Amino acid sequence: MKPYLLALGVGLLVGVLYSLLNVRSPAPPVVALVGLLGILLGEQLVPIAKRLLDGHPLSLSVLHAEARQHIFGQLPGRSGRDTV
Repeated sequence: MKPYLLALGVGLLVGVLYSLLNVRSPAPPVVALVGLLGILLGEQLVPIAKRLLDGHPLSLSVLHAEARQHIFGQLPGRSGRDTV
């Protein structure tokens, strides 16, 4: 969690600096970020649909094991361990 808080803090400082200099941020608008989230979630629909069409049950543990790592990346505190 510490890297995320550090990144947020640095981002806030840069935002304040941009504002003081009257410079427009090069960051993408929120609608683009929402679109990226949609892409990440949409990529998970095909494997889920294939699993269901093959007759395999869909459970929370399957979603946790197959989709979580792809969507969220390496989460803080996991240190490379696979704790499924």
